Formats: sequence, structure tokens, C-alpha cells
Amino acid sequence: MQHTEYPIDQIISKMADDLTSYLAEAKIKDPLIVGIHTAGVWVAETLHKKLGLPGVIGKLNINFYRDDFSRNGLHPQILPSSLPFSVEDRHIILVDDVLYTGRTIRAAMNELYDYGRPASIILAILFEREGRELPIAAQVSGIQQALQPNQYIEISGPENIALNIITKDD
Repeated sequence: MQHTEYPIDQIISKMADDLTSYLAEAKIKDPLIVGIHTAGVWVAETLHKKLGLPGVIGKLNINFYRDDFSRNGLHPQILPSSLPFSVEDRHIILVDDVLYTGRTIRAAMNELYDYGRPASIILAILFEREGRELPIAAQVSGIQQALQPNQYIEISGPENIALNIITKDD
């Protein structure tokens, strides 16, 4: 097996810069950050600090909203969602680690709308790869890269977040 490691702190710093530019261009002030469990929360916490935003981040566990829930069942260690603020008419930065098919983001948006109607949702993704099954696009991506069928992404954290692309030998 081979693996490729990335400088995550630099990548998240660039994401923070890109988000700052995006927010300024869109004239958005005081956005809220919501991370998707588990690694999306780690990235959201780091972005929150780098952006210097007040308050706390929201955390979504989208397991009950997945369209494959009946097929895959419930994961044994479910962390609850926590949105300690109102999303109603607020600009939300939704953060996840990997954008692949788009199904996780669709589930996250469904859950967010159960809490209220945001003014907008800005999608920030650490690693964006090909394979979209739904028309979901990120406004900010740290890495955009195509992967081979024998490759997968492994993220570890929460301290010192590390992202590796693992290549399985055939």
C-alpha cells in the first residue's frame, strides 16, 4: 500500500482566505459555521479559529437523514447534532471533509432545514473528488483531485488533522 500525505494546516489556511474573500464579495457578515460529524467538525473548528468568528460552531450528525439508512442501519457510535443557535435567516458555512457523491451534503441540508430556513448555505470542503451523483458543488475546496478506483481517503484527528490518500495494491 502507498499513501500520500497533505499539509492540512496550510490547506485549511488557504480555505479560510478563500472563505474570507467569498464572504466579502457576497457582503456576508457574521456567518455561522456548521460541521458534519466527524472529520467535518474537526475542519470546521479549525476554520472557525482561523476566521476569528465569535461563538461556537454547530455540529450535525446526518445519519438519520441519509438515503441509505435503511440499507446500512445505524452506526453504533452516533454523536448527536448540536446547533446552539438559530439558523433562521442566517448565512451558514457548511463544512465537511470529503465531497464525493453529494449525498452527505444533501442529508446535511435536509437536517439544517428541520432547524429553520437559512438565508444561504456556503459549502466548504477539505477534499473534493469526482463522482458526484447529485448536483452539489462547493464554493470553497481545499483540494480538488481525481482518484483511481483503488484509492481512498483516510482522515485522522481531531488534533493535528491528517489526510492521506491510500492506494491499495492490486
